[in-house]
Amino acid sequence: MFRVARRRFLIVGLVFSLAGVPLLYRHSQSVEAAYLPAPENRPAAALAEPLPNLAKAGPEAQLLGIFNAIEANRLNEALELTENLLRQHPNYRLANLIKGDLLLARTRPIASFGALANAPADKVADLRAEAIVRLKAYRERPEDKFIPRYLLQMQPDQRYAVVVDMQRSRLYLYANDLDNGGRPRFVADYYVTQGKLGGDKFSEGDKKTPIGVYHVTANLPRQKLADLYGSGAFPINYPNEWDRQRGRSGSGIWLHGTPSNTFARPPKASDGCVVLTNQDLDAIAKNLQVGLTPVVISPSVEWLSLDDWAKERDELNAAIDAWRRDWESRDTGRYLQHYSPRLKAGSQDFAAFAAQKQQVNAAKEWIKVATDNLSVFRNPGPDEVVVVTFDQDYRSNNLSNRMKKRQYWQRENGQWKIIYEGSA
Repeated sequence: MFRVARRRFLIVGLVFSLAGVPLLYRHSQSVEAAYLPAPENRPAAALAEPLPNLAKAGPEAQLLGIFNAIEANRLNEALELTENLLRQHPNYRLANLIKGDLLLARTRPIASFGALANAPADKVADLRAEAIVRLKAYRERPEDKFIPRYLLQMQPDQRYAVVVDMQRSRLYLYANDLDNGGRPRFVADYYVTQGKLGGDKFSEGDKKTPIGVYHVTANLPRQKLADLYGSGAFPINYPNEWDRQRGRSGSGIWLHGTPSNTFARPPKASDGCVVLTNQDLDAIAKNLQVGLTPVVISPSVEWLSLDDWAKERDELNAAIDAWRRDWESRDTGRYLQHYSPRLKAGSQDFAAFAAQKQQVNAAKEWIKVATDNLSVFRNPGPDEVVVVTFDQDYRSNNLSNRMKKRQYWQRENGQWKIIYEGSA
């Protein structure tokens, strides 16, 4: 009896050590609840409830089942669940480490996570970090009543949007719900790996992942790639126009998979790319559209209620439409009020841009402008910048043309102003 109780105490300590939690926690508290605080709207006791169909669940649900079984001293069940996870993913290093600890616990006390002899401390730390972010994200999935702040408006043919939360090592997939006015609808979320040195990429080789609003630019199949990139890759357009304005450089930022001998990589292990398991990359690949799918990478996702999201979207759409109408008015002074003094439009600064518009508009008898296929995405960070893309149909008494235009709007003194304008 003492041996069983002692073994339970030590194996629970092993799991607590994933997050550096002392062994002084009450043994009646679930393992997962001990090192991951329960959501405010869910009782802590509910965290230990068994999960149905674990054999078919994703890795996070299976890990939670394993830790719940350990906490309840059902070590044989925990081992069975771990072995099932490994049958699905033989190269899953975290599951292999847990299995080793469970087997070792049968013969001697275990004092820490990754207790196998000669286990490299850095590798164990990586796996511990993966376990923490996976379980935390599983327990804190976004509710339907909240939307990422960045997805203000998708154009009708953008079927999905991708949002990456670097703090949580998580990728969220949202559908463009046209039946509900283009409201983003949560579809799924996935564990991801990011740059070794975190986010806010500035230059080539800094091993950081960029922060901003990007778009998928290509679909590279496995056959054209080295094994490092797994089952495929989707490059994104880093550096974008806003990055270049701020002096950022670099290239080769992709969404891609994992090598054939690896199920998942640690949370911070890439040279700047966003890396998914091959299984997860294959799941989202069918939803990614070259030249269309937005990829928003944020240090930490900001969530809005539906009402606040609609308010922000309406405010931006009103500003864009006011710009369009003031252009049609041929009142150049009123039109130019929509632009920042810091404007960059191709090679032109504000002064050159304003002089050109004064000259052009003087020759116009009438102007009509339509903005079709409008998309509006807020750039992550404190700068209050939005990326606006649309098909511009310009008509006047002496010129008609169509182009795909991209603008960056920034809030200045409480007003939205265009700080960049060019072709997309």
